[in-house]
Amino acid sequence: MSEPAAELPAIESPCIQVCRLDEVGTCIGCFRTAAEIAAWLSFSPQQRREIIDSLPQRAALRFEAG
Repeated sequence: MSEPAAELPAIESPCIQVCRLDEVGTCIGCFRTAAEIAAWLSFSPQQRREIIDSLPQRAALRFEAG
């Protein structure tokens, strides 16, 4: 018997399981937007990498403003 889930490739994610959206719809745990979170599995690896690469800057802006 085959394990279908075991055959799926791992998908990189910045999720730290602190899932709460702020007043503008950005997760306070990973700094992705609600739209990015919802579409994450449909993004290409390159699209996901581009978003992940932008997260430190998003975090810095959040802490500057907050």
